[in-house]
Amino acid sequence: MKKGFTLIELMVSVAVFSLALTAALGIFVSSLKVQRYALSSQQISSQSSYIMEYMSRAARMAKKDVDATCITGEPIKLNYKKTHDGQGIKFLNYQGQCQEFFLEGDRLKENKNGVENYLTGSNIEVLRFKVGPDGSWDQEDDEQPRVVLFLEIQGKGQGSGQRPNLKLQTAVSQRNIDIRK
Repeated sequence: MKKGFTLIELMVSVAVFSLALTAALGIFVSSLKVQRYALSSQQISSQSSYIMEYMSRAARMAKKDVDATCITGEPIKLNYKKTHDGQGIKFLNYQGQCQEFFLEGDRLKENKNGVENYLTGSNIEVLRFKVGPDGSWDQEDDEQPRVVLFLEIQGKGQGSGQRPNLKLQTAVSQRNIDIRK
């Protein structure tokens, strides 16, 4: 009596082994995609929270531009001014420098005393940046100036898969009380 495997037994075992290997490979590939998505989400969350904190602190510390050294044109005597069709904000910072945050293409930029720097990295895309409401920005009223910043960010370069998307909004009141004197 010979002990061995028949051709059918070998083909069945190879087929079962192939199915098991294919399933394991599918699980591995999907876990890599999930890990890449999670890492991208973490990077977006980290960058966007830093950006929002930086812009909020700068807007909170803004001061009145009573001499119109930074905010010029009509209307006059504003604490803040919308720029770039509502996708930017300009103000006089606490150091007396003219500072502006605005959307250029798909990246957020800062202009501080004529020096421009990107605030967002090249691995993320800013879908929307809005500033408002401008109803309390007049220096001639007794309302405390308030700024609302809205930011929508998405990951870049993730291939054809789903890219992480994050929406943030914060409201900031100017630190120094803005009362007519």
